Amino acid sequence: MTDQLNSLMQAAGEAANSGRWHDAEQLWRDVQRLDPHNPKAHFSLGVHAFQRRDLAGALAHLTAARQVSPNDPQILLTLAIVQRERGDTAGEWEAINGALAADAYFLPGLLAKAGLQERFDRPRAAAATYRNALKVAPPPPHWPPELRPQLAHARALVDADTAAFTDFLDERMELARARLEPGDASRWREAASIMSGRSQPYHSVANQLHVPRLPAIPFLDPSLFPWVAAIETQTAAIRGEIEAVLADDGQSLSPYIAYRPGEPVNQWAELNHSTRWGVYQLWQGGEGVQPHLSRCPVTAKALDLVEMAQIGGLCPNAMFSALGPHTQIPPHHGETNARLVAHLPLVVPPNCTYRVGFEERRWEVGKVLIFDDTLEHTARNDSDDVRIVLIFDVWNPLLTNAERNLVNVMTAAARDFHLDP
Repeated sequence: MTDQLNSLMQAAGEAANSGRWHDAEQLWRDVQRLDPHNPKAHFSLGVHAFQRRDLAGALAHLTAARQVSPNDPQILLTLAIVQRERGDTAGEWEAINGALAADAYFLPGLLAKAGLQERFDRPRAAAATYRNALKVAPPPPHWPPELRPQLAHARALVDADTAAFTDFLDERMELARARLEPGDASRWREAASIMSGRSQPYHSVANQLHVPRLPAIPFLDPSLFPWVAAIETQTAAIRGEIEAVLADDGQSLSPYIAYRPGEPVNQWAELNHSTRWGVYQLWQGGEGVQPHLSRCPVTAKALDLVEMAQIGGLCPNAMFSALGPHTQIPPHHGETNARLVAHLPLVVPPNCTYRVGFEERRWEVGKVLIFDDTLEHTARNDSDDVRIVLIFDVWNPLLTNAERNLVNVMTAAARDFHLDP
């Protein structure tokens, strides 16, 4: 008997897959005659009845299948679809909830629940359920084709709900936020963005040394650094030096991203060994690049005014960074939050932006930006011209001299430990 049932069920599946619906239904009836309580037979016969618009027959078969397999979410969801077509909203709701009770992460069940909430004009509840559905769904490129329209609709409704909540929060916060100090306002804009779901918290991620309990501040107030005004006054002369270098030697820039063959490039594949992000190094890994410093004496003297981070084998770094037209630097993280990174913008076409964590800024020529590069950051040049900034490392001002010494002790120990014996 078992062999005969298995043979019939296999034949029924093959018939359905090849579009021979009449043959498939007849084979499932043969299965039911041999095994009247077979749940697969009742389920399949229910689907065939539904396709013929025999809603009563579909309901009977699916109810029978549910009695044998009460926790099968696919049976329950199909039953919900039949109930919807019958106009039995209570029955539809009960079957959907049954499917989700059997499997709370059942994606088609979550989409069905959200759709029902949306039909009954409960947009906030629908958005919450759609949001849960998107959490359990695979990334968009891997959405199942049969669910793609529903998932695209879910994404659109969740985005609209998020935007509405953000606007609602902004309106409620307006008066209270006006009482804040200017430096605190951006923190509360980010808090609202996180609460509404528009963004996630950005955390410090250091590739080498992470110093715990340092606040993860995207952009620091330049007034904390006494050397800023002095280097800003040298902007025109510094810009003149790099422009002269580029005019004298069109090959002077080297790619900032330069992985060796066999190394994983990850998000850097497009820029690897490309001068679309090119640099002219002045300091590299703690060592001065003397020929370049000699060609840029004003810049070298200006950097002498800066309390650059001194971390053996790592800092200081200082370079002219040229980002080519229509180029984006992928989101990435820096080496350590013991140091910060400073930008002195020199050549800034329109449509150039920079994001550190939640905060997005536009470079202004001659206005220093100082940021924590262990927060995810990315840069874009959407113009037709090159963008040039002077980049250099500075100490995190919250570290004491004793802590700076510990940074050097730890990085030297890590370097020595990993030397080949």
